[in-house]
Amino acid sequence: MTHATDVHQHIWPEELVDRLRARTRPPYLRGWVLHTEGEPPYVVDPTAHDAQARVDVDHEAGVGAACVSLSAPLGIEALPVRDAAPLVRAWHRGVAALPEHFRAWASVPAVDADLDDLAGLLRDPRFVGLQLPATQLLTPGAWERTGSLLAVAEAADVPVLVHPGPVPRSVGDRDVPGWWPAVTGYTAQLNAAWWGWHAAAVRADFPALRVVFAAAAGLAPVHHERHVIRGGTAGPVDAGLFVDTSGYGPRALDAVVRVLGIDALVLGSDRPYAEPVAELFGEAATRAVHITNPARLLGEQARDTEDGPRAGLRKEAA
Repeated sequence: MTHATDVHQHIWPEELVDRLRARTRPPYLRGWVLHTEGEPPYVVDPTAHDAQARVDVDHEAGVGAACVSLSAPLGIEALPVRDAAPLVRAWHRGVAALPEHFRAWASVPAVDADLDDLAGLLRDPRFVGLQLPATQLLTPGAWERTGSLLAVAEAADVPVLVHPGPVPRSVGDRDVPGWWPAVTGYTAQLNAAWWGWHAAAVRADFPALRVVFAAAAGLAPVHHERHVIRGGTAGPVDAGLFVDTSGYGPRALDAVVRVLGIDALVLGSDRPYAEPVAELFGEAATRAVHITNPARLLGEQARDTEDGPRAGLRKEAA
């Protein structure tokens, strides 16, 4: 039976791939080699972006529904709006045509985002919420400047996914291993975004907003003790904040759960770059992470049927 909901995957629809191949400046594709501003060239496996192949491997892993997002480290959202908007539209058109197994996170250009267009997308049941790159949320002030986007998501009763963005690279830097951005830059961005949320007291302005941080927020919750030691104020666990499991294993996730509790943890695999966590802390906890918590994050009712939570994830378009 395929029950789990994976809230964090990536897949590139054909139109997006074509547009990336047509570009001459990063991000662009040459064949299946990806070039970005801050990371070494990456050889993409074409089968990793084949929709039916993804459905098959998800079902083998017990995943019945996958929420896919635009790969924010590409830096598409940060491009000038004349470049970003066509790529974002290609992403939206492509994911809207994927098989029913998939739902998608909407994206917007970082500058001059069309709020009406976003609101319309979020009324479409194929879109689960809004992805924002962590690079847009690195300080308390950055969270405040994003308030208009957060308001659209809250009004639509959909969550926001905070995902690592592009990692800058200085001219003259020596080459780094392929894992370097994910281990250093991504985690630093997520830590900054997590603490920016708390320092800006975003919850006070958006009491109903649900937010999920990819990759366990770069383990930022583990630093809550240090936060208090260095002058911060301890507060209750925020029931509207979630973190996903991507990029970490049981030891790291155990530390996060000790701070936030199991209710904050949701399944996110980061496919095709990693596999979903099959089991975590026993049957009851695994069920919470795979089914119950994703349903709460997405504002849906989990269903204990042979079809899994997929039926409960459908919303009627407004």
